[in-house]
Amino acid sequence: MNQISLPPDELPKKWYNIIPDLPEPLPPPKEPPEGPSRMEFLARTMIKECLRQESSTERWIPIPEEIRELYIQAGRPRPLYRALRLERALGLKKVRLYYKREDLSPTGSHKTNTALAQAYYAAKEGKTTLATETGAGQWGTALSYAARLMDLECVVFWVKSVYDWKVDRRALMKLFGATVHASPSKETAMGREILAKDPNHPGSLGIAVSEGLEYTEAHEGSVYCLGSVLNHVLIHQSIIGLETIEQFKLAEDEPDLIVACLGGGSNFGGMVLPFAGEVLAGKRKCEFLAAQSLAAPNLVKGEYRYDFCDVGEHTPLLKVYTLGHKTEMPPIKADGLRYHAAAPIISLLRHHNLVRAVAYPIDEHAIFEAARLFLQSEGWLIAPESSYAVRAGIDEALKAERAGEEKVICMNISGHGFLDIKAYREKLFGEK
Repeated sequence: MNQISLPPDELPKKWYNIIPDLPEPLPPPKEPPEGPSRMEFLARTMIKECLRQESSTERWIPIPEEIRELYIQAGRPRPLYRALRLERALGLKKVRLYYKREDLSPTGSHKTNTALAQAYYAAKEGKTTLATETGAGQWGTALSYAARLMDLECVVFWVKSVYDWKVDRRALMKLFGATVHASPSKETAMGREILAKDPNHPGSLGIAVSEGLEYTEAHEGSVYCLGSVLNHVLIHQSIIGLETIEQFKLAEDEPDLIVACLGGGSNFGGMVLPFAGEVLAGKRKCEFLAAQSLAAPNLVKGEYRYDFCDVGEHTPLLKVYTLGHKTEMPPIKADGLRYHAAAPIISLLRHHNLVRAVAYPIDEHAIFEAARLFLQSEGWLIAPESSYAVRAGIDEALKAERAGEEKVICMNISGHGFLDIKAYREKLFGEK
């Protein structure tokens, strides 16, 4: 059977927090040597329960029943598939391929896993508006959806280079009731400063984060929600890997390699960390591969050091693999991967050689060819970001097959590509 599913009553009741199982203590956030306290700024602008989870050393964090109900309404648990047709298309005899279907959420990506949790906690704390950044648009859509379910307003600062071409995803956010600004925008001092220097600036996630934080500080009742990088986001996303562990038990199989794309690290962390915790505890053997773009190869070419999470330097300093928070990165179609730093937890695992990484060329031709093969074999149109995971999974499968090595590879499909057709037309058919 090529679809392995869990019933709703087997949805995990707790999130997994890898922090107590890390090979060394996670380096703490730091205040920069100059300027106001960034810790106090986050305490004013972010959800208190999420900040509590951010520093939690509890291995298991109970999922409130209300969030579990929201997860089930959103279609969790999500299935795991054996990629039998892709195996045949590649001529694989020794290698078995699987993929996890995070693309099946109401908004088309894994981002709803933390969006629903953050919206729930914000509503409990009496907030009225959720402010955020988005790159590819998946996070902005997910938070718009979650805000509407919790009767909250949502304001999204969207990287301009993507805002301009993803008109249908922009419409979907607005259908959920969100207010959406191209970033850099004229709504904030940071945006106005950048536009004054370059009216055609393409924007970046780091700029959008700065704008969202500035907007939150200036608007009473608002709270900032971050879609990646931070520990509490990876905790919420652990639902992916926890389900997958149980699904592999049903399949009577075990992954030797897990592959996911990585920008900041939310889908990679969600899939990988529950498995990595078992590796660290000596309960299993498994390798982990992050698929990145050479537009932002933070794990491949970055330095492991303290850096800001945003261009405007609103955040505390976190120890991460970083390209530098002011680095200019060329726009790509998989814009969700165009971020200067990897999550602190994933950066630590990379530092200890528990995570490998590969980066693909900026032209993305090989990426979209892999996506086309996946569509023509498995039948699913996947997001450009997810196509990096499929590309890396295919490359690893062919390498193992040529070596005569038996291997089980699992890829995380973080999102669907139905709102990315323009990118497919451009990359595969040469249309503009």
